[in-house]
Amino acid sequence: MKDMTFNAIQDAYQLVQGAKIKGKKHEEIFELGAYDANKRGYTVYPFENGMAYTDFAMIMAEKELMTHYLIETIKVSKAA
Repeated sequence: MKDMTFNAIQDAYQLVQGAKIKGKKHEEIFELGAYDANKRGYTVYPFENGMAYTDFAMIMAEKELMTHYLIETIKVSKAA
């Protein structure tokens, strides 16, 4: 997973289910789950060796994600 590149989260629209994130100060990688409106946050799962561990989850607020985390850069091809 060392070939992944991460950038700052600029907009909440980047926070989609399945996106990989990592802390600005730490090397742990997480995978975003669905947004939980009742808890007002995103479900986040630990991600290692190409697998998300869904038996353990955390809830993170959008503000915390945008302040303290980076998101994986992906290449998107534009359909013409």
